Amino acid sequence: MNHGSVLDLVKDLIARRSVTPEDAGCQNLLAERLRASGFGSETLACDEVVNLWTRRGNTAPLLVFAGHTDVVPTGPLEKWSSDPFVPTERDGKLYGRGAADMKSSIAAFVVAAEEFVAAHPQHRGSIGLLITSDEEGPSINGTVKVCEALAARGESLDYCIVGEPTSVQALGDTVKNGRRGSLSGRLTVKGLQGHVAYPQLARNPIHMVAPALAELAQTQWDQGNEYFPPTTFQVSNLHAGTGATNVIPGEAVLDFNFRYASCSAPADLQARVARVLDSHGLEYTLDWTLGGQPFLTPRGELSQALAGAIRDETGVATELSTTGGTSDGRFIARICPQVVEFGPINATIHQIDEHIRLDTLEPLKNIYRRTLERLLPD
Repeated sequence: MNHGSVLDLVKDLIARRSVTPEDAGCQNLLAERLRASGFGSETLACDEVVNLWTRRGNTAPLLVFAGHTDVVPTGPLEKWSSDPFVPTERDGKLYGRGAADMKSSIAAFVVAAEEFVAAHPQHRGSIGLLITSDEEGPSINGTVKVCEALAARGESLDYCIVGEPTSVQALGDTVKNGRRGSLSGRLTVKGLQGHVAYPQLARNPIHMVAPALAELAQTQWDQGNEYFPPTTFQVSNLHAGTGATNVIPGEAVLDFNFRYASCSAPADLQARVARVLDSHGLEYTLDWTLGGQPFLTPRGELSQALAGAIRDETGVATELSTTGGTSDGRFIARICPQVVEFGPINATIHQIDEHIRLDTLEPLKNIYRRTLERLLPD
């Protein structure tokens, strides 16, 4: 059945105002289309988040395309060249919120699956799509809940392609085969408030924490490994004082974050931070938040199939990378041994006038279809 081009579908998706955690009917549209190609679907809702799980076939291997229909807020509408929810073609580009992150990938998933099934109705294994409306938000009721539900009923995944926009200069130049972990801390250092003219009667927590902070900033936490760069430590916020210029603050509060490699463990990083703080004699409290564990898919069947599909379609030699922030791949990796991310050029994601080049839509779809052909042949 011919439903039309990737461009038609991505325009339909962009026109739906699915600002996180809203889905705005995107998933129903996808489920209806895929039903015509033999996909069964179910909606897994949690609070205000809706998630779609759709599958064709009941045998292994199972290849899943994963993505999100929610988008980030638009920012000031007057700064956009056109309405962010009115998909607009201009100068060889398609403009709209979600054009790059990641409604084009989702449209390409769907059309690729339709074309593959039409050409290979007796393909081996199974094809699935896992779509959430909670990726751009807190990510607590989305993909993680679907993965938990699948695990509880013994439904395992063999391969997963997350449609995050990974390409940098040219479509296909970068595939993510893992992501660093994220560990955040909030440090509260106790001092003694007083008058700046009488520092002997006070204890300035900013002065007290500064040497420890300098040591933490200069520490080499690990060497990284073949796939991951070394772990990094960054302070994101520092708060102290009453606002008056003549008052020594009574406490200082710092927010910091580790983006850590798979060769470091959160407990070890926490212990090393505590040793530094203790060595400087600070009175403090420290609260930790583990935002995401690192995940890694070594080179294997999935990355090779995807790289071959990219090469056949575009001639580009892809590179594997683990740079960037976290993604829903960290949840999927718990139930799937091979998880990679691949999608369009990421230069304008989350920006005013987000867009995607029109001439990359068909190749993106073709790469996904070619990957299916390599992994699930007749």
